[in-house]
Amino acid sequence: MYEEIQACAAVIKAKIGDRQPVIAVVLGSGLNQLADILVDPIRIAYTDLPGFTKPTVMGHSGTLHVGMLAGKMVCCLQGRVHGYEGVAEDRLGYPTRVMAALGVEVMLLTNAAGSLMPEAGPGNLMLITDHINMMGLNPLIGVNDDRIGLRFPDMTDAWDLALNAKMKAAAEALSIPLYQGVYVGVRGPNFETPAEIKMMQMLGGGGVGMSTIPELLAARHAGMTVVGVSSLTNFAAGITGEEINHEEVMEVGLETGETLAKLITGFIKSL
Repeated sequence: MYEEIQACAAVIKAKIGDRQPVIAVVLGSGLNQLADILVDPIRIAYTDLPGFTKPTVMGHSGTLHVGMLAGKMVCCLQGRVHGYEGVAEDRLGYPTRVMAALGVEVMLLTNAAGSLMPEAGPGNLMLITDHINMMGLNPLIGVNDDRIGLRFPDMTDAWDLALNAKMKAAAEALSIPLYQGVYVGVRGPNFETPAEIKMMQMLGGGGVGMSTIPELLAARHAGMTVVGVSSLTNFAAGITGEEINHEEVMEVGLETGETLAKLITGFIKSL
């Protein structure tokens, strides 16, 4: 895969010229607004990038945007593929590894998540402080290539403490409420059962979703630092008794996206 990653990075470099991104942001379901406020962006479809997989889920356009935001050169990955879409595990971490090959050192991961916290309803944001991987997926599975990363990467501070502090400071400066919690990753595509949600709450989970952890693992494997924010788009199953559907998740994600874009802009400005 190393040669494939380098070839893809070379395609991007040829398109963006002397621009050097310092941070890459993965935009989750309904969280596309950030890409729209980049200054002088260059846009590249995933279908034009060797090895990239075009997402099949509504709200994930499959476009790479490279432009200025808050005085920094930023890559926005508009859309991601998920394990439930049937792709191989190594494909879930591939875009992250390409970002590392471009010289990006910081990954900012966003997602839409179900809230496991009764006090944090839909429309709120959650800073990811740690994660529990229940996905049964890991992009590091297989023969390790030391050119990409270490065989056994440490996950003690997987979600970088210094970056988390900067995100909290940005939220405070902008008067944006920012909850903190552990992200629980599941494979999906079905939403969880009330019994599963009770188990996750007992384990200390704050939000639950179907993405993000593979990207975190690939980023840490490549030596990148990572920060993450979840848009809490719904209460998880059983908390209110109401049914969950993807259309409502997307709708709340769109409503929250503007606030998240402001928070990310403030955070990037502080880097």
